[in-house]
Amino acid sequence: MLDAALADGTADRACLFEVFARSLPHGRRYGVVAGTGRVLDLIGDFRFGEPELDWLRENNVVRSATLDWLADYRFQGTVRGYREGELYFPGSPILTVEASFGEGVILETLVLSVLNYDSSVAGAAARMVSAAGDRPLAEMGSRRTGERSAVAAARAAYIAGFAATSNLEAGRSWGVPTMGTAAHAFTLLHDSEEDAFRSQIEAMGPGTTLLIDTYDVEQATELAVKVAGPGLGAVRLDSGDLPALVASVRTHLDSLGNHDTKITVTNDLDEYTIAALAATPVDSYGVGTSVVTGSGSVAAGMVYKLVAHRRDDGDWMSVAKRSAKKSTVGGRKNAARRLDASGTATAEVLYVEGGAARGAHDGIAGDEASGAGPQGVTLTAAATAGSERPLLVDLIVDGVVVGDHLGPVGVQRAREHHAEVRRELAPSAFRLSRGGEAIIPTEYADGS
Repeated sequence: MLDAALADGTADRACLFEVFARSLPHGRRYGVVAGTGRVLDLIGDFRFGEPELDWLRENNVVRSATLDWLADYRFQGTVRGYREGELYFPGSPILTVEASFGEGVILETLVLSVLNYDSSVAGAAARMVSAAGDRPLAEMGSRRTGERSAVAAARAAYIAGFAATSNLEAGRSWGVPTMGTAAHAFTLLHDSEEDAFRSQIEAMGPGTTLLIDTYDVEQATELAVKVAGPGLGAVRLDSGDLPALVASVRTHLDSLGNHDTKITVTNDLDEYTIAALAATPVDSYGVGTSVVTGSGSVAAGMVYKLVAHRRDDGDWMSVAKRSAKKSTVGGRKNAARRLDASGTATAEVLYVEGGAARGAHDGIAGDEASGAGPQGVTLTAAATAGSERPLLVDLIVDGVVVGDHLGPVGVQRAREHHAEVRRELAPSAFRLSRGGEAIIPTEYADGS
């Protein structure tokens, strides 16, 4: 596309691209934006060096003029979008990229590969946080995904409310609190379970967490207390009938005087098994496979579409797809969340400048000639009932990244923002039943 657009003269045409999701992953009633800080870092560093250019040249992928263009590539456009940690719904303009066609189109895969994965993990993690209530969760899924996505998953889960990760690189790069426990291999290495416990306590102190289900749980519980004493921090259960085991171990610890020793559980947990453990005396959870795979939805389903470009006369022109079940709503959009008097979200309102282009979102058609909005929904004037919270913020302005969203500071701000905006949702948003739909509707309004 870039090669052809450079040749026909349209590569410099000012364009507006938009990232949105047509629907939420199955069973979700809201989505969570994650990965924004990573996207901004990657756009800032997006370059074509000699190794990349040589490969493109040797394989005749593009013409020499395009190689020259790529060699000088530096994103100079403007990116706006939802803050990281924000909630999103079908049609939400999660990210907009305003730049020349060439600058913007080449970022599609980069942007979507990050936002689709990170937002999927964050959405799943948020449901697990809801199921866990006040009990903390640790992300422990690095062995169940790619080496780079492991770090991204730990970051996204933390933004959505997880307390810590076992991935040390996520701690080093993004400031995510780290934790860990010994594996069964450490117990099996030693001549006895007691030797393993004593070694761990010697290294880490009695406040460590001892894994007690390598052999016999009841005997290991007594041995852990014998070795660590009343200061034993926690024990971990990683197998078996967890509800029954947790209750039994709690009773046993209390009988030995270790009332303050915590119980943490792992073993292929997801939001449903976490909810099933709510009535047990478990103190914390470690989640692996389910969180790093989005609890069944590895990608959030976001797309990157051209919604407007400048005409030769300088005016903006809305554009939209008409493809069956994949059509879009064109035009620049401003987004706000409508809140009732109690501060509860009631709608996602998208203000479309200049009316919607002919197209559809989820099969909802628009009529450019009549000024009507999506089929069955009129482009109304701004609503007066309740208040509205603006959702779009500047992320990159004329090629310069807004620093508030970067690094460990950006991660912490995203985590705090997510915790704050979750309070806008009605209690029914946190139901775990499968096959749900968005907790609030998406409305289109005239933003002219």
